Amino acid sequence: MDASAYRMVVWTEQDYVTVAATTDRLVVEWLAGARHYPVVSLRDGRNEIAEHVTLDRDSDSGQAGAHTRWRLREGPPTARGAWQTLLIIRTDVADPGRTWIQLDVEHRPDSPDIPQIRASKPRLADALLDALDTHSGLAEIRARASFVHPGDVKEVIEELTDRERRLPIVVASVPYGIDADRWLDKVVDRAFSQLVGRAVLYVLTREAQAAFNKALEHHLVFGGGIRTYMPGVDPGWPADGQRHPVMSRATVEADPVRAASVLTALPRNQASTLPLPQPLAALHGTSPRAPSTAQGDEIARLKADHESLIALLDEAAEAEAARYKQVRELQHDLADANWLAEEFHAERRAAQQQVRALQLRLQQVGAYEAAFAPVDEDESEALPGSFTELHSRLGQFPTLMFTGDAKVLTGLDDRSKPNWVNVCWEALQALEDFAAAAVEGRARGDFRAWCQDLPSGCHPFPAGKVLMKESDTVWRNLSWRKERMLPVPREVDPSGSVYMEAHLRIGGGSTISPRLHFFDDTAGTGRLYIGHIGPHLTNTRTS
Repeated sequence: MDASAYRMVVWTEQDYVTVAATTDRLVVEWLAGARHYPVVSLRDGRNEIAEHVTLDRDSDSGQAGAHTRWRLREGPPTARGAWQTLLIIRTDVADPGRTWIQLDVEHRPDSPDIPQIRASKPRLADALLDALDTHSGLAEIRARASFVHPGDVKEVIEELTDRERRLPIVVASVPYGIDADRWLDKVVDRAFSQLVGRAVLYVLTREAQAAFNKALEHHLVFGGGIRTYMPGVDPGWPADGQRHPVMSRATVEADPVRAASVLTALPRNQASTLPLPQPLAALHGTSPRAPSTAQGDEIARLKADHESLIALLDEAAEAEAARYKQVRELQHDLADANWLAEEFHAERRAAQQQVRALQLRLQQVGAYEAAFAPVDEDESEALPGSFTELHSRLGQFPTLMFTGDAKVLTGLDDRSKPNWVNVCWEALQALEDFAAAAVEGRARGDFRAWCQDLPSGCHPFPAGKVLMKESDTVWRNLSWRKERMLPVPREVDPSGSVYMEAHLRIGGGSTISPRLHFFDDTAGTGRLYIGHIGPHLTNTRTS
Protein backbone atom coordinates (compact mmCIF):
# COMPACT_ATOMS: atom_id res chain seq x y z
CA MET A 1 0.00 0.00 0.00
CA ASP A 2 1.25 3.47 -0.90
CA ALA A 3 2.00 5.88 1.94
CA SER A 4 -0.59 8.30 0.53
CA ALA A 5 -3.40 5.91 1.55
CA TYR A 6 -5.37 5.85 4.79
CA ARG A 7 -5.27 2.57 6.73
CA MET A 8 -6.80 1.63 10.07
CA VAL A 9 -6.24 -1.84 11.55
CA VAL A 10 -7.75 -2.51 15.00
CA TRP A 11 -9.49 -5.36 16.81
CA THR A 12 -12.33 -5.78 19.25
CA GLU A 13 -13.35 -8.48 21.71
CA GLN A 14 -16.98 -8.12 20.58
CA ASP A 15 -18.33 -11.11 18.68
CA TYR A 16 -18.31 -11.21 14.89
CA VAL A 17 -22.10 -11.22 14.45
CA THR A 18 -22.52 -8.08 16.54
CA VAL A 19 -19.64 -6.30 14.84
CA ALA A 20 -20.82 -7.20 11.32
CA ALA A 21 -24.38 -6.05 12.02
CA THR A 22 -23.19 -2.79 13.56
CA THR A 23 -20.81 -2.18 10.67
CA ASP A 24 -23.49 -2.85 8.05
CA ARG A 25 -25.63 -0.17 9.67
CA LEU A 26 -22.74 2.30 9.88
CA VAL A 27 -21.80 1.75 6.22
CA VAL A 28 -25.37 2.50 5.09
CA GLU A 29 -25.49 5.62 7.30
CA TRP A 30 -22.11 6.76 5.99
CA LEU A 31 -23.08 6.25 2.33
CA ALA A 32 -26.42 8.00 2.75
CA GLY A 33 -25.10 10.76 4.99
CA ALA A 34 -21.47 11.74 4.38
CA ARG A 35 -21.38 10.42 0.77
CA HIS A 36 -24.96 11.42 -0.15
CA TYR A 37 -25.75 8.17 -1.98
CA PRO A 38 -29.37 6.89 -2.00
CA VAL A 39 -28.68 3.69 -0.04
CA VAL A 40 -31.14 2.12 2.37
CA SER A 41 -29.82 -1.46 2.55
CA LEU A 42 -27.06 -3.68 1.18
CA ARG A 43 -26.98 -7.11 -0.40
CA ASP A 44 -24.15 -9.45 -1.37
CA GLY A 45 -22.78 -8.90 -4.86
CA ARG A 46 -22.45 -5.70 -6.81
CA ASN A 47 -24.57 -2.72 -5.82
CA GLU A 48 -24.69 0.06 -8.44
CA ILE A 49 -25.49 2.88 -6.03
CA ALA A 50 -24.82 5.83 -8.35
CA GLU A 51 -23.29 6.66 -11.72
CA HIS A 52 -19.67 5.41 -11.80
CA VAL A 53 -20.07 4.25 -8.19
CA THR A 54 -20.22 0.58 -7.22
CA LEU A 55 -20.28 -1.16 -3.88
CA ASP A 56 -19.28 -4.81 -3.73
CA ARG A 57 -20.26 -6.70 -0.63
CA ASP A 58 -19.38 -10.31 0.11
CA SER A 59 -19.49 -12.46 3.22
CA ASP A 60 -18.55 -15.99 4.08
CA SER A 61 -18.32 -18.23 7.13
CA GLY A 62 -16.94 -21.66 7.81
CA GLN A 63 -14.92 -23.74 10.21
CA ALA A 64 -11.84 -21.54 9.77
CA GLY A 65 -13.64 -18.26 10.49
CA ALA A 66 -15.86 -15.65 8.91
CA HIS A 67 -15.65 -12.31 7.16
CA THR A 68 -17.72 -9.53 5.66
CA ARG A 69 -16.14 -7.23 3.13
CA TRP A 70 -17.33 -3.98 1.57
CA ARG A 71 -15.54 -2.33 -1.35
CA LEU A 72 -16.68 1.06 -2.60
CA ARG A 73 -15.29 2.30 -5.93
CA GLU A 74 -15.88 5.86 -7.05
CA GLY A 75 -14.47 6.59 -10.50
CA PRO A 76 -15.87 9.54 -12.45
CA PRO A 77 -14.37 9.75 -15.98
CA THR A 78 -12.51 13.00 -15.23
CA ALA A 79 -10.70 11.58 -12.18
CA ARG A 80 -7.98 9.68 -14.13
CA GLY A 81 -8.44 6.95 -11.59
CA ALA A 82 -10.77 5.72 -8.90
CA TRP A 83 -11.14 6.19 -5.16
CA GLN A 84 -11.47 2.87 -3.37
CA THR A 85 -12.69 2.33 0.18
CA LEU A 86 -12.21 -1.17 1.56
CA LEU A 87 -13.71 -2.29 4.86
CA ILE A 88 -13.20 -5.80 6.24
CA ILE A 89 -14.57 -7.46 9.36
CA ARG A 90 -12.74 -10.71 10.04
CA THR A 91 -12.65 -13.44 12.67
CA ASP A 92 -10.34 -16.45 12.59
CA VAL A 93 -10.29 -19.62 14.70
CA ALA A 94 -6.49 -19.35 14.80
CA ASP A 95 -6.89 -16.01 16.63
CA PRO A 96 -9.80 -16.64 19.04
CA GLY A 97 -11.49 -13.91 21.03
CA ARG A 98 -10.82 -11.10 18.54
CA THR A 99 -12.65 -9.64 15.57
CA TRP A 100 -10.33 -7.69 13.28
CA ILE A 101 -11.39 -4.49 11.52
CA GLN A 102 -9.52 -3.05 8.54
CA LEU A 103 -10.43 0.20 6.80
CA ASP A 104 -8.45 1.40 3.75
CA VAL A 105 -9.00 4.46 1.58
CA GLU A 106 -6.76 5.00 -1.42
CA HIS A 107 -6.62 6.67 -4.79
CA ARG A 108 -6.07 4.17 -7.62
CA PRO A 109 -4.65 5.99 -10.69
CA ASP A 110 -5.27 4.70 -14.21
CA SER A 111 -1.52 4.34 -14.82
CA PRO A 112 1.72 4.34 -12.77
CA ASP A 113 2.61 7.76 -14.23
CA ILE A 114 -0.31 9.48 -12.50
CA PRO A 115 0.55 10.52 -8.91
CA GLN A 116 -1.63 9.18 -6.15
CA ILE A 117 -3.71 11.70 -4.23
CA ARG A 118 -3.36 11.56 -0.47
CA ALA A 119 -6.38 10.13 1.32
CA SER A 120 -7.83 11.96 4.31
CA LYS A 121 -9.29 10.24 7.33
CA PRO A 122 -12.86 9.13 6.39
CA ARG A 123 -15.81 9.88 8.66
CA LEU A 124 -16.52 6.16 8.66
CA ALA A 125 -13.40 5.70 10.81
CA ASP A 126 -14.84 7.95 13.54
CA ALA A 127 -18.19 6.13 13.38
CA LEU A 128 -16.56 2.71 13.75
CA LEU A 129 -14.37 3.78 16.68
CA ASP A 130 -17.31 5.42 18.45
CA ALA A 131 -19.58 2.38 18.03
CA LEU A 132 -17.11 -0.44 18.77
CA ASP A 133 -14.70 -1.15 21.64
CA THR A 134 -11.49 -1.25 19.59
CA HIS A 135 -7.90 -1.96 20.63
CA SER A 136 -4.30 -2.08 19.47
CA GLY A 137 -2.37 -4.27 21.87
CA LEU A 138 -3.22 -3.13 25.41
CA ALA A 139 -4.40 0.30 24.29
CA GLU A 140 -7.96 1.31 23.51
CA ILE A 141 -8.47 3.15 20.22
CA ARG A 142 -10.92 6.04 20.27
CA ALA A 143 -12.03 8.70 17.83
CA ARG A 144 -10.85 11.48 20.19
CA ALA A 145 -7.87 11.92 22.47
CA SER A 146 -8.24 10.72 26.08
CA PHE A 147 -6.86 12.53 29.11
CA VAL A 148 -4.12 10.80 31.10
CA HIS A 149 -4.60 11.47 34.85
CA PRO A 150 -2.10 10.50 37.58
CA GLY A 151 -3.84 7.18 38.19
CA ASP A 152 -3.57 6.30 34.47
CA VAL A 153 0.20 6.79 34.11
CA LYS A 154 1.22 3.24 35.01
CA GLU A 155 -1.26 1.80 32.52
CA VAL A 156 -0.08 4.13 29.74
CA ILE A 157 3.56 3.17 30.39
CA GLU A 158 2.57 -0.48 30.02
CA GLU A 159 0.89 0.36 26.71
CA LEU A 160 3.99 2.20 25.51
CA THR A 161 6.22 -0.81 26.21
CA ASP A 162 3.70 -3.42 25.00
CA ARG A 163 5.39 -5.65 22.41
CA GLU A 164 2.09 -6.36 20.62
CA ARG A 165 1.38 -2.70 19.94
CA ARG A 166 1.14 -1.94 16.22
CA LEU A 167 0.12 1.71 16.33
CA PRO A 168 2.11 4.74 17.48
CA ILE A 169 1.02 6.42 20.69
CA VAL A 170 0.88 10.22 20.38
CA VAL A 171 0.95 12.14 23.66
CA ALA A 172 0.21 15.85 23.91
CA SER A 173 1.15 17.81 27.02
CA VAL A 174 -0.71 20.79 28.47
CA PRO A 175 1.19 24.08 28.87
CA TYR A 176 1.48 25.64 32.31
CA GLY A 177 -1.39 27.97 33.12
CA ILE A 178 -3.66 26.68 30.31
CA ASP A 179 -6.93 24.85 31.00
CA ALA A 180 -6.65 21.25 29.75
CA ASP A 181 -10.11 21.14 28.17
CA ARG A 182 -9.50 24.43 26.38
CA TRP A 183 -6.13 23.20 25.11
CA LEU A 184 -7.76 20.02 23.83
CA ASP A 185 -10.50 21.90 21.97
CA LYS A 186 -8.36 24.73 20.64
CA VAL A 187 -5.14 22.96 19.64
CA VAL A 188 -4.92 19.21 20.21
CA ASP A 189 -8.10 18.15 18.40
CA ARG A 190 -6.97 20.04 15.30
CA ALA A 191 -3.43 18.68 15.45
CA PHE A 192 -4.76 15.13 15.96
CA SER A 193 -7.47 15.37 13.27
CA GLN A 194 -5.79 13.06 10.75
CA LEU A 195 -4.41 10.63 13.34
CA VAL A 196 -7.77 9.05 14.19
CA GLY A 197 -7.50 5.30 13.62
CA ARG A 198 -3.78 5.62 12.89
CA ALA A 199 -2.54 6.14 16.44
CA VAL A 200 -3.45 5.96 20.13
CA LEU A 201 -4.18 9.54 21.21
CA TYR A 202 -3.57 10.93 24.70
CA VAL A 203 -3.43 14.31 26.42
CA LEU A 204 -1.20 14.36 29.49
CA THR A 205 -2.72 16.51 32.26
CA ARG A 206 -0.47 18.79 34.26
CA GLU A 207 -1.06 16.63 37.36
CA ALA A 208 0.13 13.48 35.56
CA GLN A 209 3.12 15.05 33.82
CA ALA A 210 5.63 14.65 36.65
CA ALA A 211 4.93 10.94 37.14
CA PHE A 212 4.92 10.30 33.39
CA ASN A 213 8.26 12.03 32.77
CA LYS A 214 9.82 10.39 35.81
CA ALA A 215 9.03 6.97 34.32
CA LEU A 216 10.26 8.12 30.89
CA GLU A 217 13.23 10.30 31.79
CA HIS A 218 14.78 9.78 28.33
CA HIS A 219 11.48 10.30 26.47
CA LEU A 220 10.07 13.48 28.05
CA VAL A 221 7.15 15.54 26.83
CA PHE A 222 6.10 18.81 28.47
CA GLY A 223 5.25 22.48 27.96
CA GLY A 224 2.58 21.96 25.31
CA GLY A 225 4.78 19.71 23.17
CA ILE A 226 3.53 16.58 21.39
CA ARG A 227 5.58 13.38 21.22
CA THR A 228 5.04 10.42 18.93
CA TYR A 229 6.03 7.13 20.59
CA MET A 230 6.67 4.47 17.99
CA PRO A 231 6.29 0.77 18.90
CA GLY A 232 9.16 -0.70 20.91
CA VAL A 233 9.77 2.05 23.49
CA ASP A 234 12.72 1.25 25.79
CA PRO A 235 12.44 3.59 28.82
CA GLY A 236 15.89 2.69 30.15
CA TRP A 237 17.85 3.41 26.96
CA PRO A 238 18.78 7.10 26.48
CA ALA A 239 19.50 6.73 22.75
CA ASP A 240 16.02 5.29 22.15
CA GLY A 241 14.56 8.74 22.71
CA GLN A 242 15.81 9.77 19.26
CA ARG A 243 13.31 7.35 17.65
CA HIS A 244 10.32 9.18 19.07
CA PRO A 245 10.08 12.71 17.64
CA VAL A 246 8.83 15.72 19.59
CA MET A 247 6.88 18.65 18.17
CA SER A 248 7.19 21.88 20.15
CA ARG A 249 4.29 23.98 21.37
CA ALA A 250 5.40 26.86 19.13
CA THR A 251 5.21 24.65 16.04
CA VAL A 252 1.77 23.31 16.97
CA GLU A 253 0.27 26.71 17.78
CA ALA A 254 1.78 28.42 14.74
CA ASP A 255 -0.23 26.26 12.32
CA PRO A 256 -2.29 23.36 13.77
CA VAL A 257 -3.33 22.26 10.27
CA ARG A 258 0.28 21.96 9.16
CA ALA A 259 1.13 20.33 12.48
CA ALA A 260 -1.57 17.73 11.78
CA SER A 261 0.05 16.90 8.44
CA VAL A 262 3.50 16.54 10.02
CA LEU A 263 2.24 14.43 12.92
CA THR A 264 0.46 12.11 10.49
CA ALA A 265 3.49 11.45 8.28
CA LEU A 266 5.19 8.89 10.54
CA PRO A 267 2.03 6.90 11.45
CA ARG A 268 0.97 6.98 7.78
CA ASN A 269 4.28 5.53 6.62
CA GLN A 270 4.16 2.99 9.45
CA ALA A 271 0.69 1.82 8.40
CA SER A 272 1.71 1.48 4.75
CA THR A 273 4.71 -0.76 5.45
CA LEU A 274 3.59 -2.80 8.47
CA PRO A 275 2.39 -6.30 7.47
CA LEU A 276 -1.27 -7.03 8.10
CA PRO A 277 -2.18 -9.42 10.94
CA GLN A 278 -2.43 -12.98 9.67
CA PRO A 279 -6.27 -13.22 9.72
CA LEU A 280 -6.50 -10.18 7.44
CA ALA A 281 -3.46 -11.06 5.33
CA ALA A 282 -4.93 -14.48 4.50
CA LEU A 283 -8.16 -12.89 3.31
CA HIS A 284 -6.33 -10.52 0.95
CA GLY A 285 -5.44 -13.50 -1.22
CA THR A 286 -9.05 -13.70 -2.31
CA SER A 287 -11.24 -11.31 -4.33
CA PRO A 288 -14.72 -10.03 -3.54
CA ARG A 289 -17.44 -12.29 -4.86
CA ALA A 290 -18.34 -11.57 -8.47
CA PRO A 291 -21.78 -10.03 -9.02
CA SER A 292 -24.59 -12.48 -9.50
CA THR A 293 -25.79 -12.98 -13.09
CA ALA A 294 -29.11 -11.68 -14.27
CA GLN A 295 -32.13 -13.92 -14.13
CA GLY A 296 -34.25 -14.57 -17.21
CA ASP A 297 -33.35 -15.50 -20.76
CA GLU A 298 -29.92 -16.71 -21.86
CA ILE A 299 -29.04 -13.56 -23.83
CA ALA A 300 -29.63 -11.30 -20.85
CA ARG A 301 -27.58 -13.61 -18.64
CA LEU A 302 -24.63 -13.69 -21.07
CA LYS A 303 -24.75 -9.93 -21.48
CA ALA A 304 -24.62 -9.42 -17.73
CA ASP A 305 -21.73 -11.89 -17.43
CA HIS A 306 -19.85 -10.09 -20.22
CA GLU A 307 -20.26 -6.68 -18.59
CA SER A 308 -19.19 -8.10 -15.26
CA LEU A 309 -16.05 -9.66 -16.72
CA ILE A 310 -15.09 -6.43 -18.51
CA ALA A 311 -15.45 -4.51 -15.25
CA LEU A 312 -13.35 -7.06 -13.37
CA LEU A 313 -10.62 -6.92 -16.05
CA ASP A 314 -10.49 -3.12 -15.83
CA GLU A 315 -10.19 -3.31 -12.05
CA ALA A 316 -7.49 -5.97 -12.36
CA ALA A 317 -5.50 -3.70 -14.68
CA GLU A 318 -5.76 -0.85 -12.18
CA ALA A 319 -4.68 -3.17 -9.37
CA GLU A 320 -1.69 -4.35 -11.41
CA ALA A 321 -0.62 -0.75 -12.08
CA ALA A 322 -0.93 0.05 -8.39
CA ARG A 323 1.11 -2.99 -7.40
CA TYR A 324 3.80 -2.11 -9.96
CA LYS A 325 4.11 1.34 -8.46
CA GLN A 326 4.16 -0.11 -4.95
CA VAL A 327 6.97 -2.53 -5.85
CA ARG A 328 8.96 0.32 -7.36
CA GLU A 329 8.52 2.41 -4.21
CA LEU A 330 9.47 -0.54 -1.99
CA GLN A 331 12.62 -1.06 -4.04
CA HIS A 332 13.55 2.58 -3.45
CA ASP A 333 12.76 2.18 0.26
CA LEU A 334 14.96 -0.92 0.47
CA ALA A 335 17.83 0.90 -1.21
CA ASP A 336 17.31 3.81 1.19
CA ALA A 337 17.30 1.46 4.19
CA ASN A 338 20.52 -0.21 3.05
CA TRP A 339 22.14 3.16 2.49
CA LEU A 340 21.09 4.36 5.93
CA ALA A 341 22.24 1.16 7.62
CA GLU A 342 25.72 1.52 6.13
CA GLU A 343 25.84 5.18 7.08
CA PHE A 344 24.63 4.55 10.64
CA HIS A 345 27.26 1.86 11.13
CA ALA A 346 30.08 4.07 9.85
CA GLU A 347 29.03 7.11 11.88
CA ARG A 348 28.46 5.06 15.03
CA ARG A 349 31.86 3.42 14.71
CA ALA A 350 33.58 6.78 14.19
CA ALA A 351 31.72 8.30 17.16
CA GLN A 352 32.61 5.37 19.41
CA GLN A 353 36.28 5.64 18.47
CA GLN A 354 36.27 9.37 19.17
CA VAL A 355 34.54 8.93 22.54
CA ARG A 356 37.02 6.22 23.60
CA ALA A 357 39.95 8.38 22.58
CA LEU A 358 38.63 11.40 24.50
CA GLN A 359 37.86 9.31 27.58
CA LEU A 360 41.39 7.88 27.49
CA ARG A 361 42.91 11.36 27.33
CA LEU A 362 40.81 12.49 30.31
CA GLN A 363 41.85 9.41 32.30
CA GLN A 364 45.49 10.09 31.52
CA VAL A 365 45.25 13.53 33.13
CA GLY A 366 43.33 12.13 36.12
CA ALA A 367 39.87 13.44 35.18
CA TYR A 368 38.11 10.12 35.71
CA GLU A 369 34.74 11.59 36.72
CA ALA A 370 34.68 13.94 33.73
CA ALA A 371 35.52 11.06 31.39
CA PHE A 372 32.35 9.14 32.21
CA ALA A 373 29.97 11.82 33.50
CA PRO A 374 26.58 12.02 31.72
CA VAL A 375 26.20 14.87 29.26
CA ASP A 376 23.48 17.46 29.90
CA GLU A 377 21.96 18.31 26.54
CA ASP A 378 21.71 22.02 25.81
CA GLU A 379 18.21 22.94 24.63
CA SER A 380 19.72 24.67 21.58
CA GLU A 381 21.47 21.40 20.73
CA ALA A 382 18.28 19.32 20.90
CA LEU A 383 17.40 17.77 17.57
CA PRO A 384 14.21 19.02 15.88
CA GLY A 385 11.44 16.47 15.47
CA SER A 386 10.49 17.49 11.93
CA PHE A 387 11.53 19.67 9.02
CA THR A 388 8.75 22.07 9.99
CA GLU A 389 10.34 22.54 13.42
CA LEU A 390 13.78 22.76 11.80
CA HIS A 391 12.51 25.64 9.65
CA SER A 392 11.15 27.46 12.69
CA ARG A 393 14.56 27.19 14.40
CA LEU A 394 16.73 28.50 11.57
CA GLY A 395 17.13 31.72 13.56
CA GLN A 396 19.54 29.84 15.83
CA PHE A 397 22.19 30.18 13.09
CA PRO A 398 23.12 33.88 12.89
CA THR A 399 25.64 33.52 10.05
CA LEU A 400 23.36 31.40 7.85
CA MET A 401 20.49 32.78 5.78
CA PHE A 402 17.85 30.50 4.28
CA THR A 403 16.63 31.97 0.99
CA GLY A 404 14.88 28.88 -0.37
CA ASP A 405 11.24 27.83 -0.58
CA ALA A 406 9.88 27.12 2.90
CA LYS A 407 7.10 24.95 1.45
CA VAL A 408 9.64 22.71 -0.27
CA LEU A 409 11.60 22.40 2.97
CA THR A 410 8.65 21.63 5.23
CA GLY A 411 7.14 19.41 2.52
CA LEU A 412 9.91 16.89 3.23
CA ASP A 413 7.94 15.87 6.32
CA ASP A 414 5.39 14.17 4.07
CA ARG A 415 7.90 11.58 2.83
CA SER A 416 10.73 11.86 5.34
CA LYS A 417 12.92 8.87 6.12
CA PRO A 418 14.64 8.08 9.43
CA ASN A 419 17.62 10.32 10.14
CA TRP A 420 16.97 12.93 7.42
CA VAL A 421 15.98 15.65 9.89
CA ASN A 422 18.94 14.82 12.13
CA VAL A 423 21.42 14.89 9.24
CA CYS A 424 20.06 18.22 8.02
CA TRP A 425 20.30 19.75 11.49
CA GLU A 426 23.87 18.50 11.89
CA ALA A 427 24.69 20.01 8.49
CA LEU A 428 23.34 23.39 9.59
CA GLN A 429 25.35 23.27 12.83
CA ALA A 430 28.53 22.47 10.91
CA LEU A 431 27.85 25.17 8.29
CA GLU A 432 27.31 27.76 11.04
CA ASP A 433 30.64 26.86 12.69
CA PHE A 434 32.40 27.14 9.32
CA ALA A 435 30.71 30.39 8.28
CA ALA A 436 31.41 32.08 11.65
CA ALA A 437 35.05 31.03 11.47
CA ALA A 438 35.32 32.20 7.86
CA VAL A 439 33.99 35.66 8.74
CA GLU A 440 36.67 35.90 11.46
CA GLY A 441 39.38 34.65 9.09
CA ARG A 442 39.89 31.38 10.97
CA ALA A 443 38.72 29.02 8.20
CA ARG A 444 41.12 27.75 5.57
CA GLY A 445 39.69 26.54 2.31
CA ASP A 446 36.09 25.64 1.56
CA PHE A 447 33.52 23.74 3.63
CA ARG A 448 34.72 20.33 2.46
CA ALA A 449 38.28 21.14 3.55
CA TRP A 450 36.87 22.34 6.87
CA CYS A 451 35.11 19.01 7.42
CA GLN A 452 38.23 17.05 6.48
CA ASP A 453 40.36 18.92 9.06
CA LEU A 454 37.79 19.86 11.71
CA PRO A 455 38.98 22.27 14.41
CA SER A 456 38.49 21.19 18.03
CA GLY A 457 35.09 21.91 19.54
CA CYS A 458 33.25 22.31 16.23
CA HIS A 459 30.29 20.31 14.97
CA PRO A 460 31.35 17.54 12.59
CA PHE A 461 29.82 16.67 9.23
CA PRO A 462 31.03 13.82 6.98
CA ALA A 463 33.23 15.23 4.22
CA GLY A 464 32.01 12.44 1.95
CA LYS A 465 28.58 14.08 1.91
CA VAL A 466 29.96 17.43 0.76
CA LEU A 467 30.15 18.21 -2.96
CA MET A 468 31.49 21.65 -3.81
CA LYS A 469 30.87 21.40 -7.58
CA GLU A 470 28.30 20.00 -9.98
CA SER A 471 29.31 18.06 -13.07
CA ASP A 472 29.92 19.76 -16.43
CA THR A 473 26.85 17.91 -17.72
CA VAL A 474 24.64 19.74 -15.23
CA TRP A 475 26.19 23.10 -16.14
CA ARG A 476 25.70 22.55 -19.90
CA ASN A 477 22.05 21.58 -19.48
CA LEU A 478 20.14 24.87 -19.43
CA SER A 479 17.13 23.44 -17.57
CA TRP A 480 19.23 21.78 -14.88
CA ARG A 481 21.42 24.86 -14.45
CA LYS A 482 18.32 27.03 -14.08
CA GLU A 483 17.11 24.80 -11.20
CA ARG A 484 20.32 25.65 -9.36
CA MET A 485 20.02 29.42 -9.90
CA LEU A 486 18.79 30.02 -6.38
CA PRO A 487 17.79 33.27 -4.62
CA VAL A 488 20.16 35.54 -2.72
CA PRO A 489 19.89 39.19 -1.62
CA ARG A 490 20.70 41.70 -4.38
CA GLU A 491 23.75 42.90 -2.50
CA VAL A 492 25.20 39.46 -3.20
CA ASP A 493 24.25 39.51 -6.90
CA PRO A 494 22.24 42.23 -8.67
CA SER A 495 20.18 39.57 -10.45
CA GLY A 496 18.87 38.22 -7.14
CA SER A 497 20.16 34.69 -7.76
CA VAL A 498 23.43 32.76 -8.06
CA TYR A 499 24.42 29.33 -9.32
CA MET A 500 24.54 27.20 -6.14
CA GLU A 501 26.44 24.10 -7.15
CA ALA A 502 27.87 23.37 -3.69
CA HIS A 503 25.56 20.94 -1.92
CA LEU A 504 25.29 18.41 0.88
CA ARG A 505 23.76 14.94 0.73
CA ILE A 506 21.02 14.84 3.37
CA GLY A 507 19.55 11.50 2.29
CA GLY A 508 19.92 8.93 -0.43
CA GLY A 509 18.58 5.75 -1.95
CA SER A 510 15.07 7.03 -2.73
CA THR A 511 13.28 9.09 -5.35
CA ILE A 512 13.57 12.16 -3.08
CA SER A 513 17.19 11.93 -1.85
CA PRO A 514 17.13 15.42 -0.27
CA ARG A 515 19.95 17.88 -0.78
CA LEU A 516 21.04 21.18 0.77
CA HIS A 517 22.46 23.73 -1.72
CA PHE A 518 24.44 26.68 -0.41
CA PHE A 519 26.53 29.67 -1.50
CA ASP A 520 29.43 30.93 0.62
CA ASP A 521 29.60 34.74 0.63
CA THR A 522 31.35 35.10 3.98
CA ALA A 523 34.14 37.06 2.25
CA GLY A 524 31.56 39.56 0.93
CA THR A 525 28.35 40.06 2.92
CA GLY A 526 29.55 37.91 5.79
CA ARG A 527 26.80 35.32 5.36
CA LEU A 528 26.41 31.81 3.98
CA TYR A 529 23.21 31.48 1.93
CA ILE A 530 21.15 28.29 1.75
CA GLY A 531 19.00 28.35 -1.37
CA HIS A 532 17.47 24.89 -1.30
CA ILE A 533 16.66 22.19 1.20
CA GLY A 534 14.46 19.67 -0.52
CA PRO A 535 14.29 16.85 -3.05
CA HIS A 536 17.32 16.14 -5.24
CA LEU A 537 17.43 18.57 -8.15
CA THR A 538 17.41 17.09 -11.65
CA ASN A 539 20.58 15.51 -12.98
CA THR A 540 21.66 12.46 -14.99
CA ARG A 541 20.54 10.08 -12.23
CA THR A 542 17.04 11.42 -11.68
CA SER A 543 14.08 10.31 -13.75
